[in-house]
Amino acid sequence: MITSADVREWRNQDVVDPKGRRIGVLEAVYVDTSTDEPAMATVLTGLPTRRRLVFVPLGEAVLGPHYVKVPYARAMVRQAPSIGTDDVLPADQEEAIFQYYELEYRPGAAGERRLARP
Repeated sequence: MITSADVREWRNQDVVDPKGRRIGVLEAVYVDTSTDEPAMATVLTGLPTRRRLVFVPLGEAVLGPHYVKVPYARAMVRQAPSIGTDDVLPADQEEAIFQYYELEYRPGAAGERRLARP
């Protein structure tokens, strides 16, 4: 699991799938608002004229020299819910990210967001 201290170190590093295939570059990390631990990352993918940020869970990510390995295939991550490079994740789209990766989604007791970008 990636800790809060690791996040600063690994930003802008390559994100790779279990076979070592490059998915993109780790752009930002979203923390779980209930634990303040890193939960999701946005990965910069696409062609220079059509870049976007896709979401990938960090729960089982492994850090290596100059890369972050996630347990999801490159094709799956590249098809994940995404936002534009200058966009912010809308609250009503959080649940879709969790559903895509078949993860449980529970907003806060008063309906608070589950993900926040520190």
